Amino acid sequence: MSLYLDHNATTPLRAEVVEAMTAALRDLPGNPSSTHAPGRAARAALEQARAEIAALVGAAAEEIVFTSGGTEGNDLAIRGLLAGVRVARDRRGDGAGRLHAISSAIEHPSVLGALAAGEVDLSLLPLGPEGTLHPETLRAALRPETALVTLALANHELGNIHDVFASASIARDAAALFHADAVQAAGKIAIDVRALGVDALTLSAHKIHGPKGVGAIYLRRAASFAPLTAGGHQERERRAGTENVAGIIGFGVAARLARGELAEAGARIATLRDRLETRLLSIAGARRHGDRTRCLPGTLNLGFPGAPGQMVAAALDLEGVSVSTGSACTSGSLAPSPVLLALGLSPDDASSAIRFGLGRDTTERDIDRVAALVAEIVARVRRRGESGATPSRPAARERIVIAMSGGVDSSTAAALLVDAGYEVIGATLRLYDASGTAASVGGRCCGPRDIEDARATAVKLAIPPHVIDESVAFQ
Repeated sequence: MSLYLDHNATTPLRAEVVEAMTAALRDLPGNPSSTHAPGRAARAALEQARAEIAALVGAAAEEIVFTSGGTEGNDLAIRGLLAGVRVARDRRGDGAGRLHAISSAIEHPSVLGALAAGEVDLSLLPLGPEGTLHPETLRAALRPETALVTLALANHELGNIHDVFASASIARDAAALFHADAVQAAGKIAIDVRALGVDALTLSAHKIHGPKGVGAIYLRRAASFAPLTAGGHQERERRAGTENVAGIIGFGVAARLARGELAEAGARIATLRDRLETRLLSIAGARRHGDRTRCLPGTLNLGFPGAPGQMVAAALDLEGVSVSTGSACTSGSLAPSPVLLALGLSPDDASSAIRFGLGRDTTERDIDRVAALVAEIVARVRRRGESGATPSRPAARERIVIAMSGGVDSSTAAALLVDAGYEVIGATLRLYDASGTAASVGGRCCGPRDIEDARATAVKLAIPPHVIDESVAFQ
């Protein structure tokens, strides 16, 4: 029986959302920018969804701008606000000098990526031991040229809830704009953009049982903003491109349902999270990462020293239980979580973390099942790792050579074969470093980084690693 506990990564579509999207795909063929009857029907449905999403966060409908999801939303909000500040400063004749922005090291990669592309001087706020951010440190980091502060309302790995109201007030007093990434928070805790005092806020449909590929930003009226795309007048000229009507309609339904169930679902899920935490902290050495006092109801991040998180997650997957070791946007990496490293954890301790994401369908029975499985698996993985020892083997063992790329799939396969008693030998090809070529966007194709990842995994598994150099033949 499968058990899904990765609701921070994505959530299953609700039946009501599927029904609404199916009807839209069938019955609303028009372009919402067209003035004929089919276009007007599509526009009316889109605007109804916009109103539902606005109601989820206490905004006016016209302040909602549709996007393709959280990553684009964070990029559009951050770089759009910065571009708007630059335009305003140019008009005043004081545009010289580089803008300054403030954030933290535990933000989602899409936030830090947008800031890196925004050509700003960036200050990262210091963190408390559990990843807490104290508003007064923001006051100390402000400069006269500070244009933007961007901090998540709730952290994507730890579940920490930040005091955005206090931080936004401090930013506003210094004439800086404030953006909040609320992708993880929306639909889980109450949000009122007016009360928070933010200038922009990011949402994503698939985190609240809506479809993937649809998101939105709240953009306060009169906030300095300049669009990043040209060629279309959609979304009041703030984001060009024909809207995804069916996806937006699904988003609207998900937002309406989430708003109606917010208090009841949050309390029930928080009780289940506490039950899971109590059970798992009884495992020797287990520790919780994050703030216990201000946290999302369904997020629990725990470390099990001596049991690599990738191995535990893979073993749970074989039992039909879905969890993660961190952000889905970086889950293909074997590197420790940057969020946990920023908390001061060692690479080994950070690599032992598992993130459990509970949802509206999680039951008490599910919690008890996963708690028992985690205890069993952690003990098994630790036994294998003690002093580099491997489990006892049969007298006669079949030898298997496995191609190891350094990625999650081949590493997991090797670990499972070791567990099954096979004599495993790792083999990695050295072809060339494809960095900067069309063959591998991002530069990951049988190059030095892959070989080092594969070798490190082999050492962890106590299997011999071999590198086959085919670089000459591959030229």
